[in-house]
Amino acid sequence: MATLGPPAVIVFTESAYETAKRIRTALPDAEIYSRSGRVEGGTPFDETANLLRTFFNANRPIIGVCAAGILIRLLAPHLRGKRDEPPVLAVSEDGRFCVPLLGGHHSGNRLAREIAAALQGEAAITTATDTRYGVSLDDPPPGWKLANPQDAKAFLANLLSGESIRLIGDADWLSESNLPFARDGHLKIEISDRVSNGSAHHLVYHRRSLTLGIGCERGTSREEVIELIDATLANNGLARDAISGIWSIDLKMDEPAVTEAAANLGVPLRFFPAEALEAETPRLANPSEIVFREVGCHGVAEAAALAAAGPDGQLIVPKTKSRRATCAIALGADTVNAGQGQARGRLSLVGVGPGSPEWRTAECVEILRTAEEIVGFKAYIDLIDDIDLRGRLHPYPIGAETERVKAALDLAAEGRDVALVCSGDAGIYAMAALAYEVIEKSARADWQRVALQVAPGISALQAAAARVGAPLGHDFCAISLSDLLTPWPAIEKRIQAAAEGDFVIAFYNPVSKRRRTQLPAAQDILLCARPPSTPVVLAHDLGRPDERIEVVTLENLSVDDVDMTTVVLVGSSATRCIEDRNGHPQVYTPRGYDTKSPEGSNPGPFISSAPDPVLPI
Repeated sequence: MATLGPPAVIVFTESAYETAKRIRTALPDAEIYSRSGRVEGGTPFDETANLLRTFFNANRPIIGVCAAGILIRLLAPHLRGKRDEPPVLAVSEDGRFCVPLLGGHHSGNRLAREIAAALQGEAAITTATDTRYGVSLDDPPPGWKLANPQDAKAFLANLLSGESIRLIGDADWLSESNLPFARDGHLKIEISDRVSNGSAHHLVYHRRSLTLGIGCERGTSREEVIELIDATLANNGLARDAISGIWSIDLKMDEPAVTEAAANLGVPLRFFPAEALEAETPRLANPSEIVFREVGCHGVAEAAALAAAGPDGQLIVPKTKSRRATCAIALGADTVNAGQGQARGRLSLVGVGPGSPEWRTAECVEILRTAEEIVGFKAYIDLIDDIDLRGRLHPYPIGAETERVKAALDLAAEGRDVALVCSGDAGIYAMAALAYEVIEKSARADWQRVALQVAPGISALQAAAARVGAPLGHDFCAISLSDLLTPWPAIEKRIQAAAEGDFVIAFYNPVSKRRRTQLPAAQDILLCARPPSTPVVLAHDLGRPDERIEVVTLENLSVDDVDMTTVVLVGSSATRCIEDRNGHPQVYTPRGYDTKSPEGSNPGPFISSAPDPVLPI
């Protein structure tokens, strides 16, 4: 079965929301979704059936703090088969009962017990092996993997019919259960880190006790690293499912081959600094002075595997080489904590749109929900207070843009998942470019290793255009009138070029309390190049309660009608303003499709053998 996503807790009442918050103390990665108009808090939703279907198909555990019947009726059309279904649980509003409805053997029973413990309630578990033996053989605890789940059904049937079990190896979660163990048991349960073929009478469990260390040259291909790992495991008879994670030196945080190797195995990836790896030198089988001179420690693959395995770990596969990579494997004394070392930090530059929730992308919302740290201008953070945020908030006053970026990079360099909130689109007059600039100019290696992601949002120019029609229907450009960062002569030159090119122009930062001359200057330049009647759209406070849209002409444009919350769209010479049947202005810029239809014919859909023109971005 695919990896489960974060649990989704669904609530319909304030009472249920209070219970959901208690559930999240037991399941910190859970996200709370609340019915719009009924609950203050959580991420609002309107369509329950669509929400449940989305989470079910995305393999996310669903925890409904509601009547079980709601979940049963809405999910019934989407049931596939117990091996392919995520857990679905119903929790009573008072938290007294938690019932796993689906996926009991795929973490559902375990989740029910954890939730019941947090709520001081009762888990109503009905699966036969759980109730009789106190253990789920086809749903082992974290850190364990059943190697042959396809045999579990037949094995359990034999067990329930009265067969006893011979245990090969050690596992407290099994030996402390009520399973009928006997030295001569007909059924077998084997604990091994080796490849072993199970059967309907023989279940094989792998403890995540192997640690895999990787070293490689810069630019090594993913194929080479993955092939080396596969060959090392196969040549030593070791099971992939016994690998707890991949470790390397922190210099390799931004090495794609190492990242993709961990993704291929489906295990965590962590890194150690050179000092931590050098401390493992006495335990290395192949210490190297060459490696020490290069990176500051006498070995990477062996040292990383041993450091992750802990002081009681043993190196069971010394350094194995390919042309440009090395691999080593150590065995921990118990299940290995895959969180050792430091994860590669991530900085997501997130555009939240002009301000209205419906103008946020799904990607943006998901990043903000899961981020550990959220940095941004306080007014922008206030715009996302309806999202069920789990991360720590770091609000900043207006300005301080560079300080915000540096603070976000510092957090990401610690291995944190950080979101830097921008209005509109993060890459349009926002923080994305500044983040790249700060990194480029800095000598900070830890900043340069951070994974950067730009999550686009709806920009103010798009939102303004959508509100009034299609003024950006043909070629357009955007110009900021703020001379705080760009000298006015450079801005003036760009306005002149846009005027001569007859572009539709979106003016950002048009005026402020002290900047009152730039917009009139731009107006004068444009009046020399296009008609005085050219439509101009003034979009104020887009997506916010005080939103207001006006359409004026270029000759009547007044600086007194504009402020810093206004986006100004100036049409080209071809831009038109018409009125709808209610007298509301509609602005559009034609692309000339009408000229492509044969004269006098019905325009209809135009079909041409000529290449399609390049669409504007």
